[in-house]
This record gives sequence, C-alpha cells and structure tokens, in this order.
Amino acid sequence: MKLLRHGPRGAERPGLMHKDGTIRDLTGVIPDIAGAALSDEGLARLRGIDAATLPVVDPATRLGPCVAGTGKFICIGLNYADHAAESGMAVPPEPVIFMKATSAICGPNDPIMIPRGSEKTDWEVELAIIIGKAAKYVSEDEAMAHVAGYAVTNDVSERAFQTERSGQWTKGKSCDNFGQIGPWLVTRDEVADPQALKMWLKVNGKTMQDGSTRTMVYGVKYLVSYLSQFMTLHPGDVISTGTPPGVGLGMKPPRYLKPGEVVELGIEGLGSQRQDVIADL
Repeated sequence: MKLLRHGPRGAERPGLMHKDGTIRDLTGVIPDIAGAALSDEGLARLRGIDAATLPVVDPATRLGPCVAGTGKFICIGLNYADHAAESGMAVPPEPVIFMKATSAICGPNDPIMIPRGSEKTDWEVELAIIIGKAAKYVSEDEAMAHVAGYAVTNDVSERAFQTERSGQWTKGKSCDNFGQIGPWLVTRDEVADPQALKMWLKVNGKTMQDGSTRTMVYGVKYLVSYLSQFMTLHPGDVISTGTPPGVGLGMKPPRYLKPGEVVELGIEGLGSQRQDVIADL
C-alpha cells in the first residue's frame, strides 16, 4: 500500500495510490497519515477499504510529505562504507546520530532552497524509515513490528554550515526545505528486503549517486533497535538512514548546487522526486 498526502502546504489531506495509478482521497476516512493510522491495525483497516470507491484526486495536485505528526527527524551519518571513504572519514564504531529540524520537512517535489550565505548546498538520496508503533528498548528481532513503512528522502545539507562552523551538524541540515519526503509511504509488507534497494540521484540529468542499500553499515533492524535504547520512537517519527557515494562534497573538486539546477532522485519501489533549486530570499 502506498500512502500519501496531497494539497497545499499546511493543508494536506490523506490519500493513497490506487492500483490503477490514480490518487484517491482518504479525507473523512482517517484524519491524516499519522498516529494510529500508521499502526498495524490502522494499516489493516485501510487495506480493507475498496479504493475504487474513494474520490479521485487531480493528478496535478501538489504532493506533501507522505507522513504527518513527525516529532523527530533522526538522521544517521556515514552509514555507507563507500560514502564514508569519499568523505575522508572512518566508518564509525556505532551509528552517528544527528537531528534534522522538523521545520525542514517538505513535499517530494518542493524546491530545494539555497539558504542565505550558502556556497556549499549538497544533495543526499536516503532511505527513510517511518515508525508506526512506539518503540522503546526493542530488540532487533522486534524492530520490524515497529516500522510502518519506507519512503525516499533528500537529506539536503549545507556543508559549510555543517562542518566549517563550530558546533554540531544540525544547523547544516535543518534549513527550510532541506527534508523532502515522499512521494509516498510504502508499507513494510510491500518491501521484501529494505537492504536490497537500488537508489539514485541526478543533477541536471547527470547521474551523481548510483548505489544500493546493500552497502549500509547499520541496517534497518539494527537502527530501530539501537535508537530505541536512547529515546522512544513514536508513530510518525522519521529515521533517515544515510547516503551512498556521489555527493557533491566527495567530488574533486567539490561540486555544489546553484539556483536554476534540477535534482531528481529515487529508490527502487519507493518512487522518485524532482526538485528545482532556487534561492531562499
């Protein structure tokens, strides 16, 4: 099942992708793609609905972030061995955790906005885990029962803000529109192996990232279990699991985004995104 949110920013409505390729509106069926709707029970109820009876949404309608009620946007750094190598950093002995402000979250095709003073805005295609059931002190064997599904995310990063100014990485990761999520949340039953998904990213039509979740250092089960030892994960929380090689920072010389460019990215079975790059005035 592919769940999504559609409509103007701040007024998105819940919906789903019907098997005939149309978007169907879930308004009145559930309040949003959030909370109890993300539980196994909530998802089972949605699977029981005859999607053909739901109103069709205009295909030109904007798609919003595919999940609402996100309290935590947790990111994992240097989680691909080949990306760590291109960044000139060692593979960490435990997952590197940082937070992206939830105000960065936006729709999958909303623009990347270059922040004021930025000269090093970069791209990162990542697999996002969407939590469906509260997780606290869970084992790896229990972890998947707490996952609602997966989505594509672009962990947009301003490298100078991130690493050249004192402090932690958060300020280089949290600018407005630095967290595109979607186009939809694909429920976990439709993803046979989250550690075997091809992923890609292009800038102006040129492939920059061409990787696979196979090269993740710490996999989905491990990350959910690991994070739950330090904080309770709640329905709607997002875990962005790291990026494969091919980011602008790793190029020789480094190559960063400029207004007027176009970024496209996607993950096998999870859909794709397209973003115009603009200046944040």
